[in-house]
Amino acid sequence: MKVGVPKGLLYYKYAPFWTTFLSEIGCEVVESPDTNRPIFERGLTLAESEICLPVKCYYGHVAALANTCDAIFVPRVVAVENRAYTCPKFLGLPDMLKATFDGVEFIFPELNMRKGWRYYYRSYLQAAQQLGASTSRALEAILKAERAQRARDTSLAREGEAAQSHKDGITIGIAGHAYNVFDSFLSLGLLEKLESLSAAVLTPENVPVRLWQKYSARLPKHLFWTYERELIGSALYWLENKLVDGLIYVMSFACGPDSIVQYVLEDEAHEYNIPIMPIVLDEHSGEAGLQTRVEAFVDMITRKKRRAVARRTG
Repeated sequence: MKVGVPKGLLYYKYAPFWTTFLSEIGCEVVESPDTNRPIFERGLTLAESEICLPVKCYYGHVAALANTCDAIFVPRVVAVENRAYTCPKFLGLPDMLKATFDGVEFIFPELNMRKGWRYYYRSYLQAAQQLGASTSRALEAILKAERAQRARDTSLAREGEAAQSHKDGITIGIAGHAYNVFDSFLSLGLLEKLESLSAAVLTPENVPVRLWQKYSARLPKHLFWTYERELIGSALYWLENKLVDGLIYVMSFACGPDSIVQYVLEDEAHEYNIPIMPIVLDEHSGEAGLQTRVEAFVDMITRKKRRAVARRTG
């Protein structure tokens, strides 16, 4: 069977697991193209106007796959740890898509660690059975997929260690969800712009889980959104250990959790005397305006760092 995997939202976190799992049970994996103008505009047309930008874009990716695959793989990601949830949009995404795309076959395995590991395995085994795979082959596929995911996560953590040793220039920490940061169309090429300005970049994906969990535990209240805890914990780790010269917070317009995280990060950055620049993404964002803001932000940090070096040496 040809199984489509939309290249949006949590694809940017769990692609190694999903694609390996599907390949190992014998499916032909078809990924949607990178986000482009037609996909983006198609998503805006199909989705409700009140939901956030990355979800609207995801509709466009599903539409791009709808007539080319036998089924589309859209896991329902409810909770990735016991005491928390993901964003409500991930809980309801399968139902919203099913109501929008008539006649499209969807595969909806559920990741809900509040129900334990047994429920997680059973859900993926059922998905494999829907796709014609045996139980033994599905179990082996899950194990290989987990190894692929761990290998990718370990590689990103090592990249973070390499970026931290970037002493000659400046280092920018980008606190933002992976689907906002690594989708070049949605982020208006933010990573590429920073690279062209010779700035090293750290993202939450470069921070091991044990570290962001440790630093996020210092908050006065336990946040029950896992991915928001990841952003805050990663930023606190960078700030306290002086690993970044500046912080960019990338958020989606109309995202409630993102707006809460913004105030926390601004307070913490002020406490550590680290410049922070919020970037709000919506369908009206312009690349020229972002280019100007990023250049000014990097220039300001570069001047600040040079003055600090001059004071220490002079």
